Amino acid sequence: MRFAAIETSTEWCSVAVWADGEIAALERRAVNRHSELALPMLQTLMGKSSLDAVAFGAGPGAFTGLRIACGLAQGLALARGLPVIGISTLEALAQESGAARVVACLDARMREVYYAALEKRAGRWHEVIAAQCVAPQSAPRPPGEGWVGCGNGFEVYGEALKAKVSVMKPAIHPTAVAVAQLAAPRLAAGEGVDAALAAPVYVRDKVAFTKEELERRS
Repeated sequence: MRFAAIETSTEWCSVAVWADGEIAALERRAVNRHSELALPMLQTLMGKSSLDAVAFGAGPGAFTGLRIACGLAQGLALARGLPVIGISTLEALAQESGAARVVACLDARMREVYYAALEKRAGRWHEVIAAQCVAPQSAPRPPGEGWVGCGNGFEVYGEALKAKVSVMKPAIHPTAVAVAQLAAPRLAAGEGVDAALAAPVYVRDKVAFTKEELERRS
């Protein structure tokens, strides 16, 4: 099986190609250049080889980045009649960490974070705390010990979040390699969907607070 993976939910632009268990990947800190960089990077990896599917980081994350990844996945898949699969960016973040108990936390702006606690059992990630958008100080602490806090939410809100984990690794971010690793067994099991059904997972629908809402949260 050969498929492409795209992850653009953060400031990083990350693409990969999985070919029967081997992964080739490229990554750049894109800031706001994801739409400019993602397709040329992927074309560099793909060359003229064919694909069997496309995977993408579905969210939560930056709204524009999620739409870029989903739109690119749909474009590649529709043109070739391929299945598509969306992978949680928080799960990809946990996968990238290499730990077994991960609090995945991304800065959601507006004084909130995208937050979940995930534990790896029998080779698959399970949500201990479901993905949510929450104020850092209100984020629930996962049960037990040994939790590793990963993602840029810990960089921005470390003081509010540090008591919820044993160690913080804010530099870890979701990657296309992690998306590919998570997508491979699911695609092999037939979990891919028609490209028209692919959609980002925003978790939060609001893109801005009113002045009154901001005052209540300060």
